[in-house]
Amino acid sequence: MPRTRRHLLAAGLAALLAAPNAPALAAGPQVGKPAPAFSAQDSDGRTVRLSDYAGKTVVLEWTNHDCPFVMKHYGAHAMQALQKTWTGRGVVWLSVISSAPGEQGAVDGAEANRLTKTRDAAPTAVLLDPAGSVGRAYDARTTPHMFVIAPDGTLAYQGGIDDKPSADPADLKTARNLVDAALTELAAGRPVSVRSAKPYGCTVKYAS
Repeated sequence: MPRTRRHLLAAGLAALLAAPNAPALAAGPQVGKPAPAFSAQDSDGRTVRLSDYAGKTVVLEWTNHDCPFVMKHYGAHAMQALQKTWTGRGVVWLSVISSAPGEQGAVDGAEANRLTKTRDAAPTAVLLDPAGSVGRAYDARTTPHMFVIAPDGTLAYQGGIDDKPSADPADLKTARNLVDAALTELAAGRPVSVRSAKPYGCTVKYAS
C-alpha cells in the first residue's frame, strides 16, 4: 500500500527529532559562536550591557547565595580568590542572579551589595535578572553555571566551575577549576582546551 503524505511527513519529523546535533534543536549559546547580547540592571541600578565590555574577557557567574553548591565556593573563599585574581588582570566578572521574586536566592540591590561586602566578593558587578531574560538567553541551568567570553565576543567556555560536582568544600583541594584554566589559556593566547563541561549545582529559580 503506498504511503500517504501524512505518513511521509510524520516519518520526516521523527527522523529530524532523532538526529543527533540537529541545528533546529540547539538550545542556548554555542561555544565558538558569538555570546548572546544582553542588558540588565546591576545592584546599584545602573544598566549594564555586554557590549560595554567589547574587547575584554568576560566571566558570567550564575549565583544564588542560599544554594549549598554556591556556599561551598564562597564559604571556602575560593570564588572570591578567583574573582580577585582575574579582575586584577583586567577580566570583567559579572555575577548574575536570575532567581525570581519570592524564590530562593532572590535579592534586591541593597541585599546584593551587602552580600558582596560581607563575603569579601570581588565581581565587577552583580546583575539582577528577576525576569530570567539573561539566564534564559544563556540557558543557565544551575548555580553556579559559568560562562567565559573571549575578547572577540565569542563564547570560549561554558559549564561547571570545576570537575568535582559536589557541595563538599574538601573537594576543592583536588578539583581542577575549569574557569581558571580557560582564563589562563586565553590570557596566554592559547586555545581553550576544555571548552564545555556539565554544569552542577542548584537549579536556577526562574519565574514559572
